[in-house]
Amino acid sequence: MQRELAKDISAGANRVAFLADNCDKVEQKDYMKRFSPEELSEMKDKLSDTAIKINDVEVEKRETVKEFNDSLKPLREGKQRLLKGLKNKAELVTEKCYKFIDSKTREVGYYNEDGDLIESRPAYADELQGTIFQIGRTGTHD
Repeated sequence: MQRELAKDISAGANRVAFLADNCDKVEQKDYMKRFSPEELSEMKDKLSDTAIKINDVEVEKRETVKEFNDSLKPLREGKQRLLKGLKNKAELVTEKCYKFIDSKTREVGYYNEDGDLIESRPAYADELQGTIFQIGRTGTHD
């Protein structure tokens, strides 16, 4: 079989008519049609442009995701604090506490600024040695 057929007839209706008149049968068939060098060059240009646009969109996406993550970070941290507080039914705080030594019961108590007892324990021996403040304390307030 010849590699080319009816190439001497101008492309278009004349060539199609010649091929249809001289063939045994016309069928629909799938095949890979080669691109011309011009088409290949155009496709390469389009691919290059598309790759550049994709890169620009991906950079913008990364920046947007970073902005979203930056705005979500404090919310997530707050959520974690709330969940931890709910789980423990308390929170860890650091504030001024007031230590009182009761030499009669031999105990030490720590009170917060609200006057709530936050911790008590047995007194150590060196804590039971009286100070001038302990001697003058009446245990009542006016």
